[in-house]
Amino acid sequence: MAEDSLRIGGLSSGLAVILNNEDGKENSSKTRLVSSCDDFGHQSVERALEFVFGLPSKSLDPLSGPIDSNLIRSIIKNYVRSDSDSLVSSRDGVAVVDNGSGPDVVGLEEFSICGEIKIIKSPLLLESLALFSSARANVCVWKGKWMYEVILETSGIQQLGWATISCPFTDHKGVGDADDSYAFDGRRVSKWNKEAEPYGQSWVVGDVIGCCIDLDHDEISFYRNGVSLGLAFSGIRKMGPGFGYYPAVSLSQGERCELNFGARPFKYPIDGYLPLQSPPTCSSFAKQLLDCLSRLLDMQSVERAEHSSVEKLRRLKRFVSVEEIFYPVSHGICEEFFSVVEADHRSAEYIAWGPLLLFLMGIFGVHAPHDRMSLDRVLDVFLEFQGSHIMFEHIINAISCGCKTASLVLTECPYSGSYSYLALACHLLRREELMVLWWKSPDFDFLFEGFLSRKSPNRQDLQCMIPSVWWPGSTEDMSCESSMILTTTALADAVSKIEEKHRDLCLLVIQFIPPISPPQFPGSVFRTFVQNLLLKNRGADRNMPPPGTSSNSVLVSLYTVILHFLSEGFGMGNICGWLTNCDSNARDIGFLHRGGHQSFPIGLFLKNDPHRADISRLGGSFSHLSKSHPVHDQEAEVIRWDEGCMDDDDGRVTHLTKQKPCCCSCYDMEFTKCSKYPIRTTTKSSRHHCSTIPERSAQVAAECSTGSLNDEIADKPSSSDQSESEFGYRPVQHMRTVPRDSDVPSTTLREEELLDALLLLYHIGVAPNFKQASYYMSHQSQSISLLEETDKQIRERSCSEQLKRLKETRNNYREEVIDCVRHCAWYRVSLFSRWKQRGMYATCMWIVQLLLVLSKLDSLFAYIPEFYLEALVDCFHVLRKSDPPFVPPAIFIKQGLNSFVTFVVTHFNDPRISSADLRDLLLQSISVLVQYREYLAAFENNEAAKQRMPKALLSAFDNRSWIPVTNILLRLCKGSGFGSSKHGESSSSSVIFQRLLREACINDEELFSAFLNRLFNTLSWTMTEFSVSIREMQEKYQVLEFQQRKCCVIFDLSCNLARVLEFCTHEIPQAFLSGPDTNLRRLTELIVFILNNTTSAADAEFFDLSLRRHGQSSEKVNRGMILAPLVGIIVNLLDASSESEFKEQNDVLGVFASMDCPETMHYGFQYMLEYNWATSIRGEAYVPKLCQLENFLSLLITYTESQKNEELQSGETDADDGMCCICYACEADAEFSPCSHRSCYGCITRHLLNCQRCFFCNATVLEVVRNMEETDQR
Repeated sequence: MAEDSLRIGGLSSGLAVILNNEDGKENSSKTRLVSSCDDFGHQSVERALEFVFGLPSKSLDPLSGPIDSNLIRSIIKNYVRSDSDSLVSSRDGVAVVDNGSGPDVVGLEEFSICGEIKIIKSPLLLESLALFSSARANVCVWKGKWMYEVILETSGIQQLGWATISCPFTDHKGVGDADDSYAFDGRRVSKWNKEAEPYGQSWVVGDVIGCCIDLDHDEISFYRNGVSLGLAFSGIRKMGPGFGYYPAVSLSQGERCELNFGARPFKYPIDGYLPLQSPPTCSSFAKQLLDCLSRLLDMQSVERAEHSSVEKLRRLKRFVSVEEIFYPVSHGICEEFFSVVEADHRSAEYIAWGPLLLFLMGIFGVHAPHDRMSLDRVLDVFLEFQGSHIMFEHIINAISCGCKTASLVLTECPYSGSYSYLALACHLLRREELMVLWWKSPDFDFLFEGFLSRKSPNRQDLQCMIPSVWWPGSTEDMSCESSMILTTTALADAVSKIEEKHRDLCLLVIQFIPPISPPQFPGSVFRTFVQNLLLKNRGADRNMPPPGTSSNSVLVSLYTVILHFLSEGFGMGNICGWLTNCDSNARDIGFLHRGGHQSFPIGLFLKNDPHRADISRLGGSFSHLSKSHPVHDQEAEVIRWDEGCMDDDDGRVTHLTKQKPCCCSCYDMEFTKCSKYPIRTTTKSSRHHCSTIPERSAQVAAECSTGSLNDEIADKPSSSDQSESEFGYRPVQHMRTVPRDSDVPSTTLREEELLDALLLLYHIGVAPNFKQASYYMSHQSQSISLLEETDKQIRERSCSEQLKRLKETRNNYREEVIDCVRHCAWYRVSLFSRWKQRGMYATCMWIVQLLLVLSKLDSLFAYIPEFYLEALVDCFHVLRKSDPPFVPPAIFIKQGLNSFVTFVVTHFNDPRISSADLRDLLLQSISVLVQYREYLAAFENNEAAKQRMPKALLSAFDNRSWIPVTNILLRLCKGSGFGSSKHGESSSSSVIFQRLLREACINDEELFSAFLNRLFNTLSWTMTEFSVSIREMQEKYQVLEFQQRKCCVIFDLSCNLARVLEFCTHEIPQAFLSGPDTNLRRLTELIVFILNNTTSAADAEFFDLSLRRHGQSSEKVNRGMILAPLVGIIVNLLDASSESEFKEQNDVLGVFASMDCPETMHYGFQYMLEYNWATSIRGEAYVPKLCQLENFLSLLITYTESQKNEELQSGETDADDGMCCICYACEADAEFSPCSHRSCYGCITRHLLNCQRCFFCNATVLEVVRNMEETDQR
C-alpha cells in the first residue's frame, strides 16, 4: 500500500530506524524513533516491547515465557502506569453545586431557568421553547482563569456569557442585561452589559464560542473557533468565595446550543484557561495506552513495507516479527484500556471524544490515501471487548459533532472541512456491528443529520478562504485573477469530496437491512430517515420557523445526495433492482434521464401521511379536498405516460429522440467558460482519482446521445481511494433476495418517492440559498456600477474636499464589491457545479411533464402539492440565470423544456390553482422570459402559447395581475409605437403575438371592452398617484429616497400602460372611432390629464429631479417616456380616421375640442412639438408624425375658436333643465330603473362599466331606459 512505503536510514550499531509514513502527493510524513538492539541476534522481543511502551533501551529483562496478555499488563503496571499520573492543575476559585448528577458534574441549575428550556440531547444540548429563556450553570468562579464552550446549533439571537446569582432573569431580560452580567451575541454582533456595544463577528451554525473569564486580571473575552474576538470587558467586579460568576445563557425562541463545561475535551482549548468541570484523572493514562498501540501499528507498517533493509533486519532477527506479538500485545493493551474506562464510567465520554477519536483519526489519516488495514486491525481487537460498544457510541457522536463544527481551511484543501470525519465514519460503519449499534441508538436521526451538516462561512471566513479577489473591470492586480481561480478550484474540490462522502454514507444506510422481523427491504432505514426529516421540518420555509427544525445545511446536503442518485445513478449493482421500476439494462441510467415510458404513483398525493397533511395543494388544503373531491379509490393507481407526449410533434425533444435534451446533449463546452467571474472548470486531465461511485454521465450519454458528453459536463467528485468492490460492509453482509411482485411493501424505497422528497427539500432548504445567491449577484452588479461612477467623479473633480469625500465613498463601495464577489464565488462553488445543473434541468423536464399529464385529470391535479409548482419554477429560473451558464439561451428551452412554456401559458389563469400567488408566479415567469429574444422565440413556436396566451392575458388584466400583464404586453408590442428606442429595446417585440392580440381583440369584443375599461381605470389611477406624490415632494421642498423611488415606479408603470393603450389605438382603432364615443372620450380625458400633470408642473426641473434616481442619466428617465405614447395615440387616431372605413364615425377633432380646456391642450401639444425627441429616438422617422400633430393642433385651435364664436352669436345659456347634470354636455336622455334618476346615456353607460348602482341614490340598477324621442329631436 502507498501509505506504508518507507524510507529507512543507514544501519549502525545502536540502530535507530526512522519510520516515514510518506505520501508524496500530500508532502506530509510522520517520523518516529524506533530503538533496536545493540547485540545482533539477541533479545529482539524485549527491544520491540520497549519501543511499543516507550521505554529506554534494555529496560526489560530477558523474557522467560511466552508473550500473553498477562505479561503485557504486568509491563504496563510496572513501567507505564507508574509514570502516568499527571499533575492536577490548581482548581482553587471554583465551586460546583451538586445537582444530583455527581459532586463534580457541571450542568444547569434547575431553579435558575426562566422561560422554557428543553434538553433535547444529553448532556447539555439546549433549545428554548419560550420567546426568551435564560439559565445559569451550577458552578461559580471567583478567582483564576476559566472557560467553557458553546457549540451553536442555530445562529439566531443568543446571549452567552457570565452572570452573578443576583442578576435577574425575566421574559425580556437575560444575560448581559444587568450589572455584573456580561454576554456576547453574534447575531447582533454586540456585547452586552446593560447596554449593547459593537463587538466581535457574526456567527454561523456550527461555530464554537469560547467564553473565557480571567479573574486574576478582571477580564472577560470571547473566542470564535479558537480565534480571539478581542477583549470584551475589563475591570469587572471582584467576588468572594462562593459568590462568583456563573456561566449563563439566554436564548430566543427556537434557538439551540450545546454547552461543554469540560465533560468533553474542548474543541479549541485556550492556553491558560481551565475547564469548569475537571477532566477524569485516568484520561492521561488512557492516552498513554493508545500511544503504545499506535507505536505497535507503526512497527506493523515497517514490516509490511517492501524494503530490503527491513527484510534483512527480520532475517537477522534483529527485529521481531510484528505478527508474532501483535495480538497478545494489542489485546493486553486493550484489556488495560477498557479496565481503566470501566473503573470510572464517567470517563468513557471524555476519553472517547478526546484521546480515542484522535487515535483513530491518526491511524486512518485525515486525508487520502487512508490506512484502512491498520484501522481494521485495531477495530478487530477493540470489538472483542464488551466495553467497546459504549466507546463506539461516543465515537459516532463525536464524529457527528465534528462534521458540524469543521470549517473549510484553504491550506488543507481538498481534504478539509468535514471530510476526515466523514471518511472515518464511512469506514467504521461498513462493519455491520457498528452500523447496527448506530441504528439502535435513540439519536440515530440526530446523528445522521450531524453527518450531513456542513458549516457555512461568514464574512471573515470567506476572507480567509478567498484572500485574493478579482472581477471584470477591476483595478486589482492581475495576479489576483489567477489566484482567485486557484482558490475557488481548491474549494470546489473540497466541497466535491465532502459531497462524495455524504453519498457513501447514505449508500451504506440504503444497503443496511435492520436485524428485525419481518425482514425489511434495502432502503427502508433511509426512507424512514427522510420521512422523519421532512416531518420534522414542516414549516421550515416560514418567516418564523417552528422550534426543532433542522439546520439548512442538512437539507441542502440531503437534497444534493438524492439529486445525484436520481440523476447519476446509485452505482450499487444489484441493490438498485429494489429501488427502480426498470429492467436491469436501464439501472445504470439515472432515473431522471431514462426517458421512454414513465410512471408516477398517485398515492403520494392522495395519502394522508403526517408529513404531507399540512402541505398546501394546488386546489387548497388536503382536508378541504378530501371532502370536496374524495378520490380514495385511486390511491393505489399509477399514472403512466410517454416522455414528451405533451409536446408539439415538430419540436419534441426527449431522451429517445435524435435531438437530445440539454442535460444529455453534446455542445461546445467553451460556452460554460464564459462566466464573468473566476470559476473552476474541470478537465479530463484533472481527474486523477478513482471513484467510489462510478461516474454515470458517460453511461447516460451513451444511452441518450449519438455522441458523448464532454468530460467537463460531469465534474462530479471522485476523491475516494477505494474501489467499488470495497464499498460494503466488512465482513460483507449477505444480501437477501426477495421476489418482486405487484405487492411491494410500502416501506420499500422508490425513486419516485425520492423525487417527491427532492422537491420538498429544494423548496424548504435549497431555494433560500439560491435566493441569497441571487441577492449577492444583484448587489454585486449594483455596487460595481456605483464604484465605477465614483471613479468617474474622482477623475472629474478637482476640489480637495470633494476628492477626500469621494475617496472615502469609493473605499466603502470597493469593500462592498469585494464582499459580494466572495459570496458569489462561494455560491458558485457550493451550488452551481455542472452535475447539479444537469440534474436540475432533468428534474424540471420530469416534473413539468408530470404536471401537464395530471392537468388532464381535474380531481388529481388539485391534489398536487404547491411545492411541486414552486420548486419547478424556481429551479427553472435558477438554471436560466446561473453563472457559469448551463447551456446557451438559444437551446435552453428548445432542447427539453418546451413543456415549461406550455405549462405556464395554460395555467397562469387556471381557476383550479387556488393560490393567487402561484398564478402570479407563472405570470411573472412569462413576463421575465419574453424580455429575451431567445426565449420569446420559444413562445412563438409553441402552439399552446399562440392559441391560449393572447386571450388569457387580456382576461388576466385585473386589480391584482395588471402589472405583470402590462409588462408582457409591452414586451410583445415593442416597436409598434411612436419612435423606437435609441438603445434598440424593440428587439424583443413579436410580430406574431401582435397579430394574435389584434385578432383576439377583434373576435371577442366583450373581452376587449372589459380589458379596455380596466386599462383606462388603471392608467387614470397611476397618473393620479404620480401627481399626488410630486405635489407632496414639492410641498416639503425635499426629495426623500422612498418618495423618489415611489415616484419612479409609478411613472414607469404609467409609461407602460400608455404604451399598451397606444398599441390598442394602432391595432384596433375602430374601438375608439366606431360606435359610441365613450372610449374616445375617456382616451381624450386621459391625454389631457397626463399633459396637465407632466407639462404644466410649476417647477419643470424639480419634476425631472424627482424622477431621476442615483446613477441614472436623463437619457433613460425623462418626460419623453410618457409623452411619446401620447403622440403615438393621437397620430394613430388621425391615421385611422383618414381612412374611408372610419370617415363617417366619431369626430376626433370634435371630442378633443369638447374637453373645455383649450389652454391646457394648446400648451401640452406645443410642449410635445418642441420636445427634443432626438435624445431618445434614433433616426428621423418621427418627424412626419410630429408634422401631423402640428397640423392637428392648428385644426383644433381653429375649431375651438369657431365653436366659441358660434356660442357667443347664439347666446346660449347654461340654464337648461334637460341637460345631463354629470357632464353638462348632452341631453339627459336615459334613466335608471327602478329609481328613475336621469342622465345622458353616455354617462350612464360609462358609469355602469365599473359600478351597477345609481350614482344619485346608490340603488341597484336593474335596467337603463333610453328616451329615443329626445335623442331623435336632438
